[in-house]
Amino acid sequence: MRCVQCGSQKDKVLDSRSSKDGAAIRRRRECLKCAYRYTTYEQIERTDLRVVKRNGAREALNREKLMGGLVKACEKRPVSMDRLDRAVEEILTELHKDHLIEVPSATIGGKVMDKLHHIDPVAYVRYVSVYRQFENVNEFIQEIQALSHRAARDPFQRRLFKD
Repeated sequence: MRCVQCGSQKDKVLDSRSSKDGAAIRRRRECLKCAYRYTTYEQIERTDLRVVKRNGAREALNREKLMGGLVKACEKRPVSMDRLDRAVEEILTELHKDHLIEVPSATIGGKVMDKLHHIDPVAYVRYVSVYRQFENVNEFIQEIQALSHRAARDPFQRRLFKD
């Protein structure tokens, strides 16, 4: 590692610890030439995933775009940014575990819907309405009823609707 002060490549590691939920290692270093201290991070380099859109176009998977969709769905909802960041990391980890180079956008959308379903039901319905391109109120009602039926079958799901 090159010192940011003097450019020397001779340093020593003072401290190493796990950071970012174990996804990276934080190292505190000291330059042996000028004694300047600095921090470096080491993490696994992932291959770039490509998204195959509905129209067949391909583009690089954009983490910020994925996060933006979740943030928009959770706007004005009691969901922390930390929770959304974890959801994005979980989605990316799942995609990388599948060892795919190209991922259909439908696969990503399905994973986002699954995460939002567990995070916040209102955000889930918002996302689904845009993702599935709802065109009328009946489609909203059908999705909410389906959500209500799933919640009734799951004893661990919080009650969404009052009888």
